[in-house]
Amino acid sequence: MTETTKTTDLYSKAQAAANYIRNKTPLLPSLGIILGSGLGNFATHVKSATRIPYADIPHFPQSTVVGHSGHLVLGTIAGVSVAVMQGRVHAYEGYSMDQVTFPTRVLGLLGCKTLIVTNAAGGIRTNLAQGSIVAISDHINLTGTNAALGPNEPRFAMVPGAGQRFFDMSTAYSLRLRTLAIEEAARQEFLLTEGVYLAVVGPSFETPAEIRAFRALGADLVGMSTVHEVIVARHMGLEVLGLSLVTNMAAGVPAYGEEKADTIDHEDVMEIGRNAEKQFTCLLTALIPQIAAEQLVATNKL
Repeated sequence: MTETTKTTDLYSKAQAAANYIRNKTPLLPSLGIILGSGLGNFATHVKSATRIPYADIPHFPQSTVVGHSGHLVLGTIAGVSVAVMQGRVHAYEGYSMDQVTFPTRVLGLLGCKTLIVTNAAGGIRTNLAQGSIVAISDHINLTGTNAALGPNEPRFAMVPGAGQRFFDMSTAYSLRLRTLAIEEAARQEFLLTEGVYLAVVGPSFETPAEIRAFRALGADLVGMSTVHEVIVARHMGLEVLGLSLVTNMAAGVPAYGEEKADTIDHEDVMEIGRNAEKQFTCLLTALIPQIAAEQLVATNKL
């Protein structure tokens, strides 16, 4: 298979997936949401929902991780049309980066101009409490690869100027959207701090020595997802808001106020996610119409 054939196949597969979804609902989503571990229940708040199993969507990868139910949910939140991914796939499941980011490509082709990407993360910064939500300000990619590797496909550009071979990542996480989120959290009377997210492949959790190294690099959070979805979203021209839920302290880091670090367990990660659900849901539900209003203003300026 030539490089040209490979990229054509990826685009045609994404179009086939998008066309299948369009045939299931007349809704045209303007905002996409990817839900991380323990956060999938947010999708139950979507109104007039059409739920499509990933298994039914052509070429869509299937999640194998507990806490990722594997449904695309289309409907409205506070009157805004949304496409919500109830779970994601990861490279550690054996998927290529094309497969990991395929759903993001499809969200763009469906018409999403904004992507809210969420994850469960380990807290590296010692003043982060378990259960706290952090707005991602930047990321460090230590997965050893990049989702934009291979031939460039400019047809994935969703806005003018996007889809370039070399594209800017200096504002990968929108300052404008982070500001909206921080201000909304303040109205809801909790502190939404900012932090740098570092991505590794997994599936093993990190060692204490690795976490010390990551802290020296400037990371506040660590996880096994998100950065490649953001890379692809920015290639397409989507604006991104990243939110991490601190579900555990990273290896060797004591919980805030504690002296000794605990071991890390995936079920604990899920439990923290369930406990934070109300705050997370309130924040997103209030943010979505604000983001939609800002998106409309920006569109009218073009």
